[in-house]
Amino acid sequence: MNTRAKPVFALRPFLPDDTPFLADIFRASVEGLTEDDYTPAQQDAWASEADDLEGFAERLGKHLALIATMEGTPVGFITLDAPTAIGLFYVHPAVAGQGAGRMLYDAVEKISTARGTPHLSVDASDTAREFFAHRGFTPEQRNTVSVGNEWLSNTTMKKQFKAGAT
Repeated sequence: MNTRAKPVFALRPFLPDDTPFLADIFRASVEGLTEDDYTPAQQDAWASEADDLEGFAERLGKHLALIATMEGTPVGFITLDAPTAIGLFYVHPAVAGQGAGRMLYDAVEKISTARGTPHLSVDASDTAREFFAHRGFTPEQRNTVSVGNEWLSNTTMKKQFKAGAT
């Protein structure tokens, strides 16, 4: 019998030594998952945001950052940049759609609701809009941001939590 087991992901906090792996995941995700929504020039500008490893590590280190791993190797990550704002959220294309992103998002939502956060918001890329819409986020406004010499569009989306939800 030829069956393939569903991957098993684990969750852990960010460690500074993760930075090069997460920068690679960031680049791979932008380059491998966004081609239907962004031009190659836009993808290059966006992916280059991880070129400064020291700055990337600083950004990850000053927020709540969770890592999804498979067999101990990082395959995705998410940051909660403020009590109500999801910042960075990327999974490696090799595991996209297999549950790593869902696990990361669910963990952030559980943490947020346990803290009594009234809502979560995210500036979702055009590629990620559907992911967030399936989790109850609604579009609030369309944005255009400058990245390098390119302009990229995204959508601010928000999910309101019920009072007392955990």
